[in-house]
Amino acid sequence: CYIFHLSYSDKERYEMEERPDAQKQILTEIAKKLPIFTRAQSGAVRFCDRCQVIKPDRCHHCSVCETCVLKMDHHCPWVNNCVGFSNYKFFLLFLSYSMIYCVFIASTVFQYFLKFWVVNLPNGPAKFHVLFLLFVALMFFVSLMFLFGYHCWLVAKNRSTLEAFSAPVFQNGPDRNGFNVGLSRNLRQVFGEDKKLWFIPCEYFPCVVFVCYSQGDGHYFPLRTLRESENPLLANEGKWMEDGGSDEESAGEIAFKLKYIFKYCN
Repeated sequence: CYIFHLSYSDKERYEMEERPDAQKQILTEIAKKLPIFTRAQSGAVRFCDRCQVIKPDRCHHCSVCETCVLKMDHHCPWVNNCVGFSNYKFFLLFLSYSMIYCVFIASTVFQYFLKFWVVNLPNGPAKFHVLFLLFVALMFFVSLMFLFGYHCWLVAKNRSTLEAFSAPVFQNGPDRNGFNVGLSRNLRQVFGEDKKLWFIPCEYFPCVVFVCYSQGDGHYFPLRTLRESENPLLANEGKWMEDGGSDEESAGEIAFKLKYIFKYCN
């Protein structure tokens, strides 16, 4: 999204400034107008020097793909791509379909496996092929089962693999459950609103005018800790006012963020 890119004037001001504290302050001022709630370990606004963008929440830079990936989970060498917001549902379905395929292979080969070892059929190349196919299918099934189970746990907790190893940092400190909004909402964020389409790997269903992938646009995610209202932006109103802005400026920032969320994320 282009609003996370620095404007020409902001970029010039940021690059000309050599003091880290001053650069941090520049990014903080820019981030006040963005729906960003996570911070770096140092407490600074997360900024990618390679892509020259302010990172949205849960966004990370992939050194292999050489780009920032929204809600990055991990870089998967098996599919030669990053797994993140745009394809996480498809990755989970890929794992589940692969497990089903392994079960299908093992079940269809098992009868011939029994014939070779129980009925004592003549030895031949087919005996080795059947044995090899059965054990490979079982081996892949067990491996995929553990991987799929782990990602199901991540979906239930609304975490990515990166967030499971390193908790996201908010203004009040790290919180592994910062994006956990309940099992039902967590599932809908990944698989979409229509449960009938959860197990269909499609972007657009034929002859139907709706999308069946993850909710939102990947730039904003609801937070768990809501105190003053249903929207976490209002809970930070006092914080923004303490940062040096007037009441009118803080209200304008809140209105801008609310307008962004309602327009792009609902």
